[in-house]
Amino acid sequence: MNAKKPLCLPSPANEPNCGPGVPPWPGGPQTAWEAPGGRAQNLPRRAGAEREGSSTQRESLPRSRSRDERPKPFVVAIDGPAASGKGTLARRLAERFGFAHLDTGALYRATALLVLDAGGDPGDPAAAEGAARRVGPDHLADPRLRADEVAAAASLVAAVPEVRRALLAFQRNFAAHPPPPGRGAVLDGRDIGTVICPTADVKLFVTASTETRASRRLKELREQGLAVIYQDVLQDLTQRDARDRARHAAPLAPAPDAEIIDTTTLDADIVFERAAHLVARTLKEKEWQQ
Repeated sequence: MNAKKPLCLPSPANEPNCGPGVPPWPGGPQTAWEAPGGRAQNLPRRAGAEREGSSTQRESLPRSRSRDERPKPFVVAIDGPAASGKGTLARRLAERFGFAHLDTGALYRATALLVLDAGGDPGDPAAAEGAARRVGPDHLADPRLRADEVAAAASLVAAVPEVRRALLAFQRNFAAHPPPPGRGAVLDGRDIGTVICPTADVKLFVTASTETRASRRLKELREQGLAVIYQDVLQDLTQRDARDRARHAAPLAPAPDAEIIDTTTLDADIVFERAAHLVARTLKEKEWQQ
């Protein structure tokens, strides 16, 4: 695969710039961004990983040739439908390479939760936009974001163009200025490779059959102690897929240059190793170019 262009062009001050008016990302613990509640920071590695190095060893990152210059962050964009496995893959890649991770779906779930808490309608554009403009880092740690009701409402607010615009700078800022100590960023969502980070170094589109994703989601919900049935979960995913693909603002679709990974019949470790190999190879190519 040919090396892709870095995410951002250097500004006169040699700072990455993902768009007009995007300030440097505020400092703070990286763990606050890896997943809501910081729950998946240290995922188990595949069997035999010790042959490749210790569990804490990370792949080396390209370094700038000048001590006065800070290398531009390496960005991995992962898109795909719900329950495709993209979130788990994103967390594992971030852990392997020492990158910061942002689950962008949490931004839309946080927006939906703010609307619901206020007694509003997630389908009301004005209410949804107002909530999106109030979303901050602290909202991403709320454990209620994983509730099925919130996930359904998130699909509604995500279809509002004003909501997507309101959250755009938040996501691009994270990619351009990953929270320390990350020197790269992994973002997963629905439009990362097409809208948020169209020049990401690596783009992945992770998918699976609707039936497989419904089975995965059913298992997850039952492990949470919820009484759900397969047909309801399947119908919910089908409806969410239709909304995501049909919306006018940033519809769900793979970027033209994305690597498509169908996880329907693949083990999670196989998917991870395939993606990790691609990231490592692109890192080396970028280092050679510098």
